[in-house]
Order: sequence, then C-alpha cells, then structure tokens
Amino acid sequence: MNAAVLTTPGSPLTIRCEAIPTPGPGQILVRLKACGVCHSDVHIWKGDVTATPVPSLFILGHEGVGTIEALGPGVEDWTPGDAIGVPWLHDTCMQCDECLAGEESFCQQQRAHGLNVPGAFADYVVVDARFAVRLIPEMDPLTTAPVMCAGVTAYGAIRRAGLKAGETCAIFGCGGLGLYAVQIATRLGVRVLAVDRSPAKLENALRLGAVETEIADEGLADRLGARGQKFHACINFAPTPKTWHAIISAIRPRGRIIAAALVSQPVEISQEWLTGTGVTITGTSVGTAQEMREVVAMHAQKPFEAEIEEISLDRASEALASLEKGNAKGRYVIRF
Repeated sequence: MNAAVLTTPGSPLTIRCEAIPTPGPGQILVRLKACGVCHSDVHIWKGDVTATPVPSLFILGHEGVGTIEALGPGVEDWTPGDAIGVPWLHDTCMQCDECLAGEESFCQQQRAHGLNVPGAFADYVVVDARFAVRLIPEMDPLTTAPVMCAGVTAYGAIRRAGLKAGETCAIFGCGGLGLYAVQIATRLGVRVLAVDRSPAKLENALRLGAVETEIADEGLADRLGARGQKFHACINFAPTPKTWHAIISAIRPRGRIIAAALVSQPVEISQEWLTGTGVTITGTSVGTAQEMREVVAMHAQKPFEAEIEEISLDRASEALASLEKGNAKGRYVIRF
C-alpha cells in the first residue's frame, strides 16, 4: 500500500510503499476512500503532541472513510464491503471509571489512530471493531471524513454543554469545528451567537443557522457584558486564551463554559465569582462512540456543510503546512 510516513517531526511526510497490515483478533482491515487532514495532525506532525512509545510505522490520520477489506478473528456483525469510518479513538482500556460510564474519550489509557497506532494517511488501516463507525454506502466519503473527528468534536462539545431546544449558546471561533457546532446546535433548536475575528466566517455562520454574530475585537467583552440576556452556554473553539474575558462576560448564572480548543496558556478565574454565579467550567475531548453514532446519523439525514478541498496523498504535507500557517480555507480531504 501507499502510505505517508512521518520520519522527522516537522519535515515533509515520506510517501512510500508499505506492507498491507493484517487485522488481529477483534480488528477490521479498512480500505480507505478518503481521509481528512485535521489540526490535531498538525500538532502531532510538529511534535507538539507525542506518543510513548513512538509507533514503529508512524502514519498520521484519524478522519478515515472506506470499506471493509477483511475481518480479524472474532469480529461479528460486520461484512466485507461494508462502509465504515475510522475515528480518533483506536481503543481504550474498557475498565476505568470513564470507560464504564460511557465516557471513554476521557480514558487516560486511550490509543489514537495516527498517534499511538498507524493512521489513515494510507491505502489501508486497521481499526478496532468496538470503536469503528458504521456508515451507509450512500454517504459521500469526502464530506463524511471530517465528521469522524471535527464533526464529533463539535457534537461532543454541544452535548457536554447540556444544551436543550430553546436555550442560547455563544460559539467562539468559527473555523471548521465552530461551523460544525453552529449547524449541530441549530438543528437541536438552540439559538446561536457566533463570534470570530473574520467577517467572512461570521457570514458563513449566519448562513448555517446562527441568529446573530459578534466580531472578536477589543470591545467584545464590554459589548457582551452589557447585554441584558446572557447565554446558557459558551463554547470555545478558538485556540487562544484571548476569548476568556469575553466568555466570562457572556455567560449567565448557572451557565456552562466548555473548553473545546487546545489552549495551553492559563486563564484567570475568580473563585468568588464562581461561588456567586454557580457557573460550570469543563472541557471536552473529541466524542464517545455513542456520540459518534448520533452525529453520523445527523449527517446521514442531512449532510453538514463544509468547504472541502480534495487533495491526493502526496499533498498531505502541503495540507499540514497550510493548516499550520492558518491559510486553509476549509477542510483538506485526501481522496484515495
């Protein structure tokens, strides 16, 4: 098979021929049709996120869509030729409190495609049948691939916020994840305020269901603080701590603040303010197997809109570099 292999962090991936893997017990061999290029791939490619131990064959990719080529021993309820998705999670311990509670995306022993085990920047990949995503053949591989991570991450954040029809939500950051979240929240009957630095992204958010927008400038926190009605939930998809004061200004008493972006810098928090407002602050990590099934069902019923740029496998490095520089207009998706 052809594979894009990471040999040195930050260097272009090497396209080379590798042996097709053999599925072990409980595993499925997938022949890829498409794989999205995610910003998490950029962090792994640069070496900001590392695995211990490093895979002997380091292939990125965790937004794969394809068909079943072969089944390993003990795999039931799947058939060669079935449409299947390859998500972030390869497997988890299945024994910790998080796994037993159906919150396996918080398992501290999880292994991920494209980080701990070979991923889907290749013609074939092996998935664990317990975490594989069942798809219907009619789903377009190119638009479905990003749902395997970006889509379920946005959905997981909405669910983590406990949002219900009729409630309000401020979504900070209207890139790929934020625009998925706008669509998902709108379909659930939530009124969405979209916040971003880019007027063009805010126009897209309005087109996709947001009822109002705010530009992320120096006056944002003051404007949100002056509003009579605050928000039941604020979700941050912007990879910066600069949204924090605006989020604090926008949240209502007993509201929920959800951290969905990877922001390593600390933010200020007053415990006195927490005791007076009862606000809940929590994080979200991709999504669970159940959330994956739910968001895939939403996508199957009415595909989520996203600007897709189709690329070939040998352009994977180009896509990673573009994402790193912030030049991507939409979602890069490899077609095999």
